[in-house]
Amino acid sequence: MKIQVLNHDKNVLEFKMIGERHTLPQLLKTELLANSEVEFVSYKLEHPLDNDSSFILKTKKTDPKKVLIETCKDIIKDLDNFEAAVKSLK
Repeated sequence: MKIQVLNHDKNVLEFKMIGERHTLPQLLKTELLANSEVEFVSYKLEHPLDNDSSFILKTKKTDPKKVLIETCKDIIKDLDNFEAAVKSLK
């Protein structure tokens, strides 16, 4: 996946996810909203036929890149737990 950074400063990270429409951006948004350090998070497609989504993350104090990385790690842990649960099915 390719990510194009549009803006990154102390409390804001804006980027475009190339080739991603709703699946990953919605998952990230949902998980980020659970983080008390997140002040605002959203994503959008400029046009219904676009294949790229624009994502914005605003944090209270922490570097948004750090918050995004930690959220990705949490999602991976959740997916690992889900995979283990599926493997245990009979």
